[in-house]
Amino acid sequence: MGGEPRTYHAQVMDAFYERLDDDDYLPSAAAVGPWDPKLLHGGPPIALLAHALRRHGDGAARSISRLSVEFLGPVPLAPCRVTVRALRPGRRIELLEAVLSAEGRDALLARAWRVQREDGCAPAVPESFEPPALPDAQPQRYFADVGAFPYAQALEWRFVRGGFDTLGPATLWARPRIPLVRGEPGAGLERLLVMLDSANGVSAELPLREWTFVPIDLQLSVYREPAGEWLGMDARSVIDPGGVGCAHTTVFDADGACGRSLHTLFVRRR
Repeated sequence: MGGEPRTYHAQVMDAFYERLDDDDYLPSAAAVGPWDPKLLHGGPPIALLAHALRRHGDGAARSISRLSVEFLGPVPLAPCRVTVRALRPGRRIELLEAVLSAEGRDALLARAWRVQREDGCAPAVPESFEPPALPDAQPQRYFADVGAFPYAQALEWRFVRGGFDTLGPATLWARPRIPLVRGEPGAGLERLLVMLDSANGVSAELPLREWTFVPIDLQLSVYREPAGEWLGMDARSVIDPGGVGCAHTTVFDADGACGRSLHTLFVRRR
């Protein structure tokens, strides 16, 4: 990223990112995760990739139906660049690739299938999943022995079952308190992705202080765009004794389920 050096203001918290120019962005402290004040939680940068993929080319004609994200390394609290290219152009179906790079290296690699939607072109086969009622406002509790951290505080969480401080499956509603990119309208998929990388954390089966269960990827298939201010996750984790796990999640809104997500987990004792 050329030009004059930019100053990072760590207290800017009214959005997860500020656009610097066409491809460059500045993260705010709101995106910082629980372990290192210089590293971001995975949710906001993944959502930023989806934001760029959605806007690429004639994005209005096609919507993202599948997104895969590979974690190439930690995402630093530093200016980043997102580049997008078409791997398989098409009028009805296309495959795009996006890379998020920061501090001279690639941190995230994403590929997205964008598919043309045509209202009424197929019979509806609805999902049987029934979304739970949105609970009343709740005290915001986070991981035991970790406490509050900026990313978690930048969203409002309402749990139907489970919680950050409870082991086992979780069902919840959440909404970002701030936009993804300052001054730019966001889509339902981006709001969903801001929270979706938390699926393995809210459904943790092992104590966070004693075990690491790091997601090495995120896969999401959606058959319709999530809608509404509040979006939901029904998440559970499974772990093999060999140290590999999977967090699988049904994502939903007030109208019902809208897709499925998987994380592959690397599991080890700290």
